[in-house]
Amino acid sequence: MRSISAAEIDAALTFPSLIDALAEAFRGRFLAPTRHHHVIDRPGGAHATHLLMPAWTTTGDYIGVKIVNVFPENGKLGLPAVLGTYVLQSGKTGETLAVLDGSRLTPWRTAAASGLATRYLAQVDSRKLLIVGAGALAPFLTRAHASQRQIETVEIWNHRPDGARKTAEALRAQGFRAQAVDDLRSAVEQADIISCATLAQTPLISGAWLRPGQHLDLVGAFNMNMREADDLALKRARIFVDTPAALSEGGDVAQGLRSGAIQNSDVVSDLAALVSGAPGRGAAEEITLFKSVGAAIEDLAAAILVYETAGSG
Repeated sequence: MRSISAAEIDAALTFPSLIDALAEAFRGRFLAPTRHHHVIDRPGGAHATHLLMPAWTTTGDYIGVKIVNVFPENGKLGLPAVLGTYVLQSGKTGETLAVLDGSRLTPWRTAAASGLATRYLAQVDSRKLLIVGAGALAPFLTRAHASQRQIETVEIWNHRPDGARKTAEALRAQGFRAQAVDDLRSAVEQADIISCATLAQTPLISGAWLRPGQHLDLVGAFNMNMREADDLALKRARIFVDTPAALSEGGDVAQGLRSGAIQNSDVVSDLAALVSGAPGRGAAEEITLFKSVGAAIEDLAAAILVYETAGSG
């Protein structure tokens, strides 16, 4: 059994290759049951979330499961809010092949799913990217979107401005033309792609700010108490999701369906349909919206790519 570190994951993955691997996985090579989702009460603190996410390949080569804990208040302790471990096993014998740093695998696969959606939904001439939220996902999302569109400028907005400035500085060191911004409305109005990864409990993005042709990527709001975009944003956009789980889990789309702001028929398709030929963006003036809640097949695809790229030795 091999232990694969965060550094080895970073060395093994690129967004073009991982996005391609996710596309193949969503075309039917992988299967995943409904994930186990448990809320854990913590006296004196915010609720934690415990997730078990199994999946396996239809070819019988691999089985995998990600074990994830989400502790929203970990930032106060200098720890990531999301911590996890991935166990990759042989689909032929059941033996454990590798244990991967799930906390590192998660931002890679999450951002890759957003990048895959951008491949089908964002306008091909998208040049300006806005990242809303300056957490651990921000640089991953930037690289994922930039791998699919010729992004020229990146703006970062965060509820704590210092976080946006630090993220922009880090992105500049990676070669991006990045800057922190304070006026969220103005930044939204000017962006081509808006990618949100926050823990907001009330909407940050107003549908009134959106203009024709934009693509809105909603990654945060992982439970029904969270929300990143308001009902008007949902009503104005053609809506896509990563998996059908987004219709009942997480905020935004699931909340809009529950309240009656939108109907199931307003959700056009998911990633499996998009990569299999279903229509994506239909016209230049459309506003497209992608909501992800995470999928076990994404983790398995990423784990396999790491394991096979890094080698089993």
